[in-house]
Amino acid sequence: MTDHLAKARRVVVKVGSALLVDSAAGAVKRDWLASLAADIAALKSAGKDVVIVSSGAIALGRRALGLKAGALRLEESQAAAAVGQIRLAQAYVDAFHVHDLAVAQILLTLEDTEERRRYLNARETLTTLLSLRAIPVINENDTVATAEIRYGDNDRLAARVGSMMEADMLVLLSDIDGLYTANPQRDPDARHIPEVRAITPEIERMAEGPVSGFSKGGMESKIAAAKIATAAGTAVIIASGHVMNPLAAIKNSARTTLFVPRISPGQARKRWLAGGLSAEGAVVVDAGCERALLSGKSLLPIGVKSIAGAFDRGDAVVVKNEAGREIGRGLIAYNTEDAKALIGRRTVEIEAILGYRGRDEMIHRDDLAFTGSEEESKP
Repeated sequence: MTDHLAKARRVVVKVGSALLVDSAAGAVKRDWLASLAADIAALKSAGKDVVIVSSGAIALGRRALGLKAGALRLEESQAAAAVGQIRLAQAYVDAFHVHDLAVAQILLTLEDTEERRRYLNARETLTTLLSLRAIPVINENDTVATAEIRYGDNDRLAARVGSMMEADMLVLLSDIDGLYTANPQRDPDARHIPEVRAITPEIERMAEGPVSGFSKGGMESKIAAAKIATAAGTAVIIASGHVMNPLAAIKNSARTTLFVPRISPGQARKRWLAGGLSAEGAVVVDAGCERALLSGKSLLPIGVKSIAGAFDRGDAVVVKNEAGREIGRGLIAYNTEDAKALIGRRTVEIEAILGYRGRDEMIHRDDLAFTGSEEESKP
């Protein structure tokens, strides 16, 4: 496990309510959070990007509002989240202030990681925060989420964030130190599984519901999260969070379960871009731009010859050369009207032309996959 976490360039850490909130007192376990912050500060000092996905808002808010124990109605959960999120954010600010690290609060719904325009906005914001050395702390936006647009647990949200951010590693801090052949609290013969290279039906049958009565997830949601993450090229570690400095414990060879992806995050994303999206339009580029793209550059407006089709920002488009041959596919940063207005123009002219400061790149290199198809694609 040590090598996998040490080699990771970008890490997502998921923290559950049962680890973060003292159920008896209804308050944040500040000593434990301080130890986690120290671990994350050490990762930052080692040059790694770290994103936190944290539960706890509802658990904190229900106590402050005097809501009874047991299941809450949707509107009660939303009210508790509204009150608790302030307390949760302040606890993270306090914990990281000691390490001179800024904390940013991001609230997401399912639609924010499923709908492409929202996905791009969220990814750009998170990327900018990481470039500024801030620690994004993400939670589901329980205050506005309804049953139809909910993740329902932060394990799956963390997996989607890992995929969106091309994370190398997702650490799910849990009530338990990994996957077992059965629930070890009920079966004394349950065996710990240190590594999973394929999530088979047999592996899925080993999962059960929450171990803690405080959390929404459990091993079942963690297996589901691992399927999402590993498909996107992100390795997953399930580790116990019931220790101080839980990430340092992983580094020091604590018992965990590692789920191994078959491809890298970059390969998974390129595969998705190349074959997983239907194109809504086409961008034709000149020879100089084609050479620049093939050398790893982004697509800039100055190299564009023409635009075809109808698309919105964040849609997939085909990129063609002047002979009409498909070069690749990517996510475009402008809608049809704005893209046409920028044809052949320099990036310094974008604001004057559009009236707002858009992206320098019409398609960023991270959002472009080469296909090399000889067939012309229909927009």
